[in-house]
Amino acid sequence: MDAVERVFRAEGGAVLASLARLTRDLGLAEDALHDALEVAIDRWPIDGTPQNPAAWIMTAARRKAIDRLRRVASTKKHEPQLIEDLTVAPDPDAAAVRDDQLRLIFTCCHPALAPEVQIPLTLRTVCGLSTPEIARAFLVPEPTMAQRLVRAKKKIAAARIPYRVPEADELPERLDAALSVVYLIFNEGYWASTGDALVRSELVDEALRLAKLLVDLMPSEPEARGLLALIVLHDARRATRFDAAGDLVLLEDQDRSRWDRDRIAVGVAELDRALALRRAGPYQIQAAIAAIHDEAEDAASTDWAQIAALYTALLRHLDSPVVRVNHAIAVAMSDGFAAGLVLLDALEGMETYLAFHAARADLLRRMRRREEAREAYASARALADNAVVARFMERRENEMLRPDA
Repeated sequence: MDAVERVFRAEGGAVLASLARLTRDLGLAEDALHDALEVAIDRWPIDGTPQNPAAWIMTAARRKAIDRLRRVASTKKHEPQLIEDLTVAPDPDAAAVRDDQLRLIFTCCHPALAPEVQIPLTLRTVCGLSTPEIARAFLVPEPTMAQRLVRAKKKIAAARIPYRVPEADELPERLDAALSVVYLIFNEGYWASTGDALVRSELVDEALRLAKLLVDLMPSEPEARGLLALIVLHDARRATRFDAAGDLVLLEDQDRSRWDRDRIAVGVAELDRALALRRAGPYQIQAAIAAIHDEAEDAASTDWAQIAALYTALLRHLDSPVVRVNHAIAVAMSDGFAAGLVLLDALEGMETYLAFHAARADLLRRMRRREEAREAYASARALADNAVVARFMERRENEMLRPDA
């Protein structure tokens, strides 16, 4: 079971993308993939994990798709040709798989689909994120997100939306959604919302690869370059974000000598290329914030005033709970903890947002309001589905019981 889950997390999106192109039916592709995974769960413990697990899953899924099509072939005249196409189709090479994933991203970001489902659908199909993970990312109830995803897949089938990379003149209307997808893939990889590890490296690597593909596809789009810079600049710190025991290490406590300076230079250069196009946007602003952190010699020399100003600019592009909480933190570090706490306490609708409670707890801790801080850490811990984050919040919560904290 563990081997199958690992393969699905690492390769499921690529397999589904290829199946969607071959079957021209996202629902059928998902059903066939799930059928193949059930077979793997039964067979791999007996036969052993295949040498090429992704190819095994792809072959099994294609056969399952053919089986499903044969059951309805007598009532649908186009199915025999599709069965023949699936039977003779060669296994896709690495380049074809990359193309398939890009096709599926742009299919899910088609303007015929409602904006509120474009990005969640892509995260579900291309990246294999679970419905609960996506619901948490969008701060909506899981049943609501599940209904949206079902309706979106039906819409793709009913409208016969093609599985292809759009022509050049069609790209701009889908760019924002495609960039958002890659950004959210990275977020889930960099701050895993569930599980026993802080980082899901396969998602970080996938986001980086997709960001590079988007830059190659649209080299004159500054926001595509801004997103690539943002990912690279954050990823340069990946190895220092947790200790030998796998526990969370906050940015201010990380060993900066272990940050990847070559990658930071690459990220800054990419950001410079984006800014030179003179169309600033939210990903470029966030990349600039990451660059300030990366280039500071130590935590104390971080230019928090500039970061706060950049978050103020970001709010004009992207007014979201995430940005508002981060803006409050930057103000706290620049203008005083009390100023940041005032901004946090003025925010509404944050009861179920973990980052809000964590930020508030940290400011209260710094202000030595231990009992209030302990309560805020407890609230954050109660919302944490990731074991690493939950342990950190519990540890800080317990520290607040000490008079010297």
